[in-house]
Amino acid sequence: MKTIFSLLSIVFVFSISAEAQHIKTPIDTTIVTSHSTTIKGKTIPYTATVGFQPVWDEAGMPIASLCYTYYKKSDVKNDENRPLLISFNGGPGSASVWMHIAYTGPRILKIDNEGFPIQPYGIKSNPNSVLDVADIVFVNPVNTGYSRMTPGEDGKMPDKKLFFGVNEDVKYLADWINTFVTRNNRWRSPKYLIGESYGTTRVSGLALELQNRQWMYLNGVILVSPTEIGFKFAGPVEVANRLPYFTAAAWYHKMLPSELQSKDLLEVLPEVEQYTINELLPSIIKSGYLDTSKKEEVIAKMSYYSGLSKKTIRQHNLEVPKSYFWKDLLRDKEGYTIGRLDSRYKGMDIKEAGENPDYNSELTSWLHAFTPAINYYYSQELKFKTDLKYNMFGPVRPWDRSKGNRTGENLRKAMAMNANLHTMIQSGYYDGATTYFNAKYVMWQLNANGKLTNRLSFKGYRSGHMMYLRNEDLIQANEDIRAFVTKSSSNISKGSKY
Repeated sequence: MKTIFSLLSIVFVFSISAEAQHIKTPIDTTIVTSHSTTIKGKTIPYTATVGFQPVWDEAGMPIASLCYTYYKKSDVKNDENRPLLISFNGGPGSASVWMHIAYTGPRILKIDNEGFPIQPYGIKSNPNSVLDVADIVFVNPVNTGYSRMTPGEDGKMPDKKLFFGVNEDVKYLADWINTFVTRNNRWRSPKYLIGESYGTTRVSGLALELQNRQWMYLNGVILVSPTEIGFKFAGPVEVANRLPYFTAAAWYHKMLPSELQSKDLLEVLPEVEQYTINELLPSIIKSGYLDTSKKEEVIAKMSYYSGLSKKTIRQHNLEVPKSYFWKDLLRDKEGYTIGRLDSRYKGMDIKEAGENPDYNSELTSWLHAFTPAINYYYSQELKFKTDLKYNMFGPVRPWDRSKGNRTGENLRKAMAMNANLHTMIQSGYYDGATTYFNAKYVMWQLNANGKLTNRLSFKGYRSGHMMYLRNEDLIQANEDIRAFVTKSSSNISKGSKY
């Protein structure tokens, strides 16, 4: 393996060793290593660049330095037709670690086939990486991963409000992407954004921001486990939309009646989706004016589809919180809780009584595996050594939402203005935080005029928020990205037109 250090990187490493009491964040550096991997039976040579690239203020002074990891297939002589995939995670204070070393990158952490941690911890090749069809850059926003704000000449840190907000986040990241694309000579390449969880809010906003302020037109946006991206579905819609997720989680834990449990999950879900839209939503809207006999009918049906008792549903007046569901589904059967982000995972509370779990069982399991893997990977394989702490979740609060969230509408507008822009949604059926049925709802709102159907797609998986942790879904989800990239870039030579 060949390693190339930039001069500034050498200076940085020296400064750390010489002044260990003062940890410095690199401002503008790169460390490049050469590797190869096998994807779909073919050898793929590539370079991995761990870089720090500044965020500039209006005066052209650095106010932050973002750490990124850039994987580039190294035997491509002309990359004008080579897609570039720009990847973000969410939080909004989450590092890029999750999709970086578990989904699309060439190296992934060692876990079992269902996503549970195993020891010794480590990294292995990812034969499903999409590096065969696209170069990938994983970006860490300010205060996530190794990215940090940088002090000015007066030694003072910049105002946090420049970074930590729905609109501020999109604005500075668009500027940063412009610099990255320019420095790496990728203006001609088809460009794609992929975001997970809050990252879907981020990339939805970036789609229009890049078009309007950077004059950079995308070919695709991939929304992994999307948030509401600004489309409001509070009240009865949000309450009703919980039921299909309840059904999926209950089916997984074998808590449904035998006539449902005996069917495949994908046979059951369309049935409960139709009930949710046609029967449950109108009933919740009527609230206390719902006929008593009809209310009892709805309670019985909700119990039938959720694995919860009729008493529980009646006591909650048809509005069972998801947090109560995580606590209650297995309470009487096994005494365990189930996970929020992935309800396949079980947790154990000190007391079986209560209204919500003591902790997120899936998140503790994930941190168990991801934290040692990413720290080992940067230090030993990518040759980036530092005393900086890798922030799995960084301090980004308070996050300013006061100016509103129009990111979904902005994505819709970007698609209307750019006939080459496609969007794919990927969602896990067992995700209780950003549920798959809410993801479908988001897709329906994006297609408000009915004219985007051929450029919108939904893909569901038998896992949770990070569907790629289950090996079967890792394979399929990456295949879905390959197909999406291939389809969305197949006719670009014919011009962007309707």
